[in-house]
Amino acid sequence: MATLKGMTWSHPRGYDPMVAVSAAWEAQTGHRISWDKRSLQDFETYPVEDLARNYDLIVIDHPHVGQITAEACLLPLPDVPEITAESVGASADSYVWQGHRWAYPIDAAAQVQAIRPDLLPQPLTKWAEVVSLAEEGRVMLPLRAPHALMCFYYMAANAGHPCRNDGKGTFVDPAAGRAALERLAAVAQHVDSACYEMDPIAVLEEMSQGSRIACAPLIYGYISYGLPGFRPNKATFHDVPSTQLDGDLAGSGLGGTGIAVSAFSNAPEAAIAFAAYVAGPAVQRGIYADAGGQAGHRAAWTDERVDDAASGFYSGTLATLDSAFVRPRHDGYMAFQNPASDRISQALKDGAYDAALDDLQKLFDATFVD
Repeated sequence: MATLKGMTWSHPRGYDPMVAVSAAWEAQTGHRISWDKRSLQDFETYPVEDLARNYDLIVIDHPHVGQITAEACLLPLPDVPEITAESVGASADSYVWQGHRWAYPIDAAAQVQAIRPDLLPQPLTKWAEVVSLAEEGRVMLPLRAPHALMCFYYMAANAGHPCRNDGKGTFVDPAAGRAALERLAAVAQHVDSACYEMDPIAVLEEMSQGSRIACAPLIYGYISYGLPGFRPNKATFHDVPSTQLDGDLAGSGLGGTGIAVSAFSNAPEAAIAFAAYVAGPAVQRGIYADAGGQAGHRAAWTDERVDDAASGFYSGTLATLDSAFVRPRHDGYMAFQNPASDRISQALKDGAYDAALDDLQKLFDATFVD
């Protein structure tokens, strides 16, 4: 029997379900998996190739696929229709690059809206409502890199001018980019300056510990914060407020994770079998969700039992997930996210939007190597 090593990310949502599912898999197959975890910041930036040389199974996010394809450090996975045809939004397709599938989706996420239901009786539906609440000092935004960029992606895409994600060229239409920065700044100017050093977990921690903050309108959803007893004050999660009069939700930045298999694994067949097991509908709506996982399979998102246990997280955000924006994935893109986000944050502070857009274009152009 094989003994495998896996690497995931350090949060109950990322770690606990992998341990629970691995225990069930070991009972069925005899194959054992030990899991290590790395910080959220490392998860977004650490080289996948380095991990692949030390682990059989790796939890990744989709913007890495161009890089890992060039490095040949992961094994292409077979298509499993019950997984790939039934994921949430573009989760499954986001791991396909150059004709191969590099991961199965196990966790689906996008920027959604978090509220404290004891402070805000209903989620906001329009960006103008967000601005008004921000003026009262009751809104937070996670703006630590890369999250200012994620907010910008939404502002542009929701207005019908998504940033380029299909290769070289104009990163964003200049007029649309300026309008996106202006809409984002209308809220950012009223949030605590600490937000520029906060990721989604930090904002949700602040909201759930007795703060008067009632709403985080663009934040990657974390199901844990909606579970009873997880923190002193519960958050609930809902579709994002639209910037458009027609209420269009399109454009939230797709996140989530997939399970990938190292090209250097000594037990690739067992690793691939586990990847399909943890991503399958029965496990996703069963062991995975019950252990605090934020499922990636539609079978879990549409299961009333799973949704009720998560305080309506799934039904409350599914429309946002299904219309989410897939970030660029080409080899070189990962070096863009953090400096681009920092440049956007600077523009939100100094109002020099045109200069920022010029710099974003230069940063984007530099990610392509002929």
